[in-house]
Amino acid sequence: MHSTHMQALSGKELEYIADSISNEDLLIKQLAATAGTTQNQTVQQICVRQIQSHTQHMNSLIQLMQQHQQYAPTQPQ
Repeated sequence: MHSTHMQALSGKELEYIADSISNEDLLIKQLAATAGTTQNQTVQQICVRQIQSHTQHMNSLIQLMQQHQQYAPTQPQ
């Protein structure tokens, strides 16, 4: 049986998540730039699929951060 109580994440874990969000955002921007400049249809299609995938990853990470805010202690420990 799973507990519905979520433990607060550590500061280090939050840093890793924030770094991952930044990395996903950078990948999306790089893929969009490549898709916008290449004449190769296959490369464009791959970029678009990868943008969708990385956007989903980024949204999942953002959602995790938002959920954490609900469970984070209000006082420093």
